[in-house]
Amino acid sequence: MSPHKTVPRFSDGLLAWYFVIVWGSGFIATKAGLQYAAPFTFLSLRFAVGIAFLLPIALVLKPRWPDTFAEWFHLVVAGLMMYAINLAGSHYAQYLGMSAGVAAIILAAQPLLTAIIAAVWLSERPSRRQWLGVAVGLAGVAMVVWHKINIAAVGVASLVAVAIALLALTVGTLYQRRFCANADLRSSALIQFAACLLVVAPLSYVVEGAVVKWSWTLMVAILFLVVFASILAVSALHTLMRRGEATRVSGMLYLPPVVAVALEWPLFGVVPTAMSLIGILVTCVGVALAVRR
Repeated sequence: MSPHKTVPRFSDGLLAWYFVIVWGSGFIATKAGLQYAAPFTFLSLRFAVGIAFLLPIALVLKPRWPDTFAEWFHLVVAGLMMYAINLAGSHYAQYLGMSAGVAAIILAAQPLLTAIIAAVWLSERPSRRQWLGVAVGLAGVAMVVWHKINIAAVGVASLVAVAIALLALTVGTLYQRRFCANADLRSSALIQFAACLLVVAPLSYVVEGAVVKWSWTLMVAILFLVVFASILAVSALHTLMRRGEATRVSGMLYLPPVVAVALEWPLFGVVPTAMSLIGILVTCVGVALAVRR
């Protein structure tokens, strides 16, 4: 599919809202899953289940596979950045003691970093309104998670881990758009899961001893993250990236933390503060400014 093809806004809207809701829910699923397996072990299970799920689908649907070594290389590089490095960094930041609030604010800088890199690398020049939307959205996210911020829990190692996660997700998403624009998303996911498993599985054994406390909660969390997040939501994100400007699409990434805060209320009894509610409104205004055509 051409990255410049014009498509109905209604379908884009459905994809965008699906991504936002599932990605935000993923924070809750990850929080639950990490109680039963350390980050590298948790990710190894996640990638292994993803391969087991996608392999029969690939055998039946027979998607297009990369034709050249360069295509394989670009897919592997993008996958390692978006999945292995990004997820390992964000998981380990919290595993090392960083509060969810601090991690959320740092990772929420992704649209701002995307706008800067896209302007230089992809020659996409965001408008003044989009720059304003990016800044307002970041401020809104800070307000939403302000009650969770614990600066005392921020160590050098956790800060480095979340910074690596932020950079990997940003560069990986833009890298896939730039070098894998015509790749079949079904075969791409299978290739990227396999590459990530080859990297994180040895780390799981060496660093963590590959210890797993099996439970239904862990299994449900992994299935949700594999099927609805890593496969469907990421495919939705890449589809939107192919259809529109990087700054506009990445502006949606301000909304998942809002979804996560909203879900914590019924699931864990964490009532949003007045500051969080105001922050949700500010975030929505920022996203509207960033994505409005």
